[in-house]
Amino acid sequence: MTNRRVLLAAPRGYCAGVDRAVIAVEKALEHYGAPVYVRKEIVHNKYVVETLAARGAVFVDETDEVPQGARVVFSAHGVSPAVHAAAAARSLQTIDATCPLVTKVHKEAVRFASDDYDILLIGHTGHEEVEGTQGEAPEHIQVVNSPDDVDDVVVRDPAKVVWISQTTLSVDETMETVRRLRERFPSLQDPPSDDICYATQNRQVAVKKIAPHCDVVVTVGSANSSNSVRLVEVALENGARASYRIDQASEMDPEWFVGATTVGVTSGASVPEILVRDVLDRLASFGFADVEEVRTATEDLMFSLPRELRADLKASGNAPARPRRGTRRSLDVTPA
Repeated sequence: MTNRRVLLAAPRGYCAGVDRAVIAVEKALEHYGAPVYVRKEIVHNKYVVETLAARGAVFVDETDEVPQGARVVFSAHGVSPAVHAAAAARSLQTIDATCPLVTKVHKEAVRFASDDYDILLIGHTGHEEVEGTQGEAPEHIQVVNSPDDVDDVVVRDPAKVVWISQTTLSVDETMETVRRLRERFPSLQDPPSDDICYATQNRQVAVKKIAPHCDVVVTVGSANSSNSVRLVEVALENGARASYRIDQASEMDPEWFVGATTVGVTSGASVPEILVRDVLDRLASFGFADVEEVRTATEDLMFSLPRELRADLKASGNAPARPRRGTRRSLDVTPA
């Protein structure tokens, strides 16, 4: 059918923090040799983790699984001070690949805790990023998972409450949680700047742009990728008839597209572009060969590699590599 088309959301895929973390593991393997240990998944993407594992990265859940004195990379999601202390106790050589935007939230938590605030961390209990942030000041921080949790929040002083958030949440749901919190605590303070990262916001804006025109929206991303799961929800909330998340193109069911004329495609912030290209190829085999990119922002920010790795590369005479691509929030909008 010649009227079948794909609306390809942009921005999509790798953000600056993910790019930095993945390159950090790649460069560590090149410079130090295998094995290089990685605590948790370096980023939440099955393909990326499997690819790095094939090159010699060893993924572990906790630092006590890393041999004494070995080298370990901390993931982009960040870790608590207790994890740093556990690594030091085992004389581990650490490379901290925490996204700088996550580090910013950690610093906010420390600052507000030092001023004796009750800190309401909007996020998902059990997510590595939330565990790392909460670990900065566990006696001051309580997690608020959703707007429905607001009624259960208890604080010491309603006049001294602040909210912060996980960086990969739904912007709309987070603002609804904040609205309800402020109804209960009118003196609730905001963080000094957005905690939800620009890349998460940009990908949601792009999906909002294409969703009203799509019969089906396909998000490429892993099930444990918070920002990818949010994109599935955002598509449905903004007019898509159906919305699916997949790790790879082979997971797409041809039945999803029966009767469809327009398919939207996007990908989470930890997804390499090769996986999106595979999806477009498979969609073309279903008859959706006409692809139109819909861009709502241009991203070009790059983060430097972790300082520990930069120092070793410099000492060996190798110039530290810059990320392949980065990201920056932009206001230039291309209409669909």
